[in-house]
Amino acid sequence: MAVLSEINDGDEEKELDEEPGEVIESAPPQKVGEERELGNYGLKKKLIKRGIGWETPELNDEVTVHYVGTLEDGTKFDSSRDKDQPIKFTLGQGELAAGLDHGIITMKKGEVALFTIPDEAGVSSANSKQFEVELISWIKVVDVCRDGGIIKKIMEKGVGDERPRDPDEVLVKYRMALADDTIVAETPEGGVEFHVKDGHLLPGLPRVIMTMTKGEKAQLIVQPHYAFGEKGSEASNGVHSVPPNSVLHVNIELVSFKPVIDVTGDSKVLKKILKEGEGASTANEGANVTVSYTAKLEDGTVFEKRGIDETPPLEFITDEEQVIVGLDRAVVTMKKGERAIISIHPDYAFGDVEVKRDFAMVPPSSRVVYDVEMKNFIKEKAPWELKSNEKIDTAKRKKEEGNMLFKCCKYERAAKKYDKAADYVSEDGSFGDDEEKQAKALRVSCWLNGAACCLKLNDFPGAIKLCSQVLDVEICNVKALYRRAQAYIETGDFLLADVDIKKALEVDPQNREVMVMKKKLKQLQAENDKKYAKLYENMFAHKEKDSSVATKRLKVEKEEDEKKNEEATKMEMDKVADSAAPSVDGLIVDS
Repeated sequence: MAVLSEINDGDEEKELDEEPGEVIESAPPQKVGEERELGNYGLKKKLIKRGIGWETPELNDEVTVHYVGTLEDGTKFDSSRDKDQPIKFTLGQGELAAGLDHGIITMKKGEVALFTIPDEAGVSSANSKQFEVELISWIKVVDVCRDGGIIKKIMEKGVGDERPRDPDEVLVKYRMALADDTIVAETPEGGVEFHVKDGHLLPGLPRVIMTMTKGEKAQLIVQPHYAFGEKGSEASNGVHSVPPNSVLHVNIELVSFKPVIDVTGDSKVLKKILKEGEGASTANEGANVTVSYTAKLEDGTVFEKRGIDETPPLEFITDEEQVIVGLDRAVVTMKKGERAIISIHPDYAFGDVEVKRDFAMVPPSSRVVYDVEMKNFIKEKAPWELKSNEKIDTAKRKKEEGNMLFKCCKYERAAKKYDKAADYVSEDGSFGDDEEKQAKALRVSCWLNGAACCLKLNDFPGAIKLCSQVLDVEICNVKALYRRAQAYIETGDFLLADVDIKKALEVDPQNREVMVMKKKLKQLQAENDKKYAKLYENMFAHKEKDSSVATKRLKVEKEEDEKKNEEATKMEMDKVADSAAPSVDGLIVDS
């Protein structure tokens, strides 16, 4: 433990980030021959020989050790070395000696240590036991479902840290057997392929596979509720019959797996990676890509090839509708050199029409499969990679592309073009005075055009936002006021629409479009007022009717209550008369 109480001002290298006075818990590595007390267990550990690596076992792991047990006076009482046979046991169950497991979990492979275990009173004495332990190896044990239902012993570690997920396709080898070693099922020599989410043979198998890494081998003990349950299973399709409530013993290996990516988020474009690409960079929207592929129907019929069998590869610009949408969306996720199988739903392929391609017709509503390799791509330059004049030129070009798309009623793609164009001329301080005037004009124009797209797409909040951005720059921009008023009308904000219309007419009193909108707004307000007047009239009429009925009901109830009260009072007075104070000459007197 060390306390940082002060850091000298003259120090040039300050490697510690801790504040002055902060306590750092960092026990130095134990030296050979050094003895330490471990935690609150009263257990002492003396290091005799260092181990290798940095990993240590955990409770529930299965360890293999050599040991020599002696009393503190040196009397030997047990030894695996005398039998020349190391022992195996599960940590956490106190099989060798109570408390010793907490010492073994601090050991590395090959390490030798002397542990002193205090006597039952918790003090060191002649009755204290000592164990010289050599940790030979251990098997990692995982409670997969955390309920003891599937216990996994890792016999051989896999490579890397990546594990399969639900959509991924895995190649697995396994051998399943009953407790008497009767084989229930066994994969062919090459293994069996399936998607994790689809499951395979046992309900619990996907959960096991998602804990494994490539090349990992493990032994499983599977309880009945994760196997064939209370009913068991009859023999079928190469699977041996399984008696009810049978525990299965499974040897399993995850040979490999192919990651599957849901490109569009709706499971309609799935990409299965066959070969990883280079580096981390992928193509982007607007990139110039070169790909080779074989395109097939689901039944395997090839209808198109590019870059295969002497056909030239396909070169195209992404996000320009130069290929089907599914292929366009998938290639922007690919790295250079990557190869993938892309399965595309008709919604992202050729739709519900029949299409003639090079080698075959694509029937209506066909799911298609592309085996694609990304040969190369040149990413579209980001704004920060361009000089100021290049930014302006790029923004102009994208704006014109947006205009062409708008004329073709492709409003979503047009809106994206305007948004990108505005990004290239954003107010980032990189423009000179003259260039800033051009950039500002382009920004305003793109925002206004983007708002027009939003109105066409019924995205009224989006239109309001873009028009507001314009009005923050040009407070009297009539187009922005007009389009924002349109959006306000559509969202029912008539008061805000009226404000924008009045302001627009102040700037341009003769603007025909604004005057037409003003007239339309008055009609809508009148209709709205009439509707609410009728609604309130019905509400009040209903309320008066309810009030009249309630008044009559209260009146009847009141008369009944008064009658009951009169009768009760009379009865009470009669009782008083019968049992009251003494009388003189038959007259009632005060008591």
